[in-house]
Amino acid sequence: MPIKIKPDQVTVDRATGKKTVQRFPMQSAPLTEIIEMYNSRNVTPKAKQKLRNELVRRKVELPTQAL
Repeated sequence: MPIKIKPDQVTVDRATGKKTVQRFPMQSAPLTEIIEMYNSRNVTPKAKQKLRNELVRRKVELPTQAL
């Protein structure tokens, strides 16, 4: 499975009872969302490293954090 930006989301259609799974792979996330999450303070170090790896993969200069 590809790296996820956030956990999968399961939605249930109340009329039919069908379940659909919405996935959030890192590769399809917009660059602005990745940079916004990277600069956020409430991101775990593990998730921050995943975001940093994706920015390097896309050949984007890593943003500096304001303390």
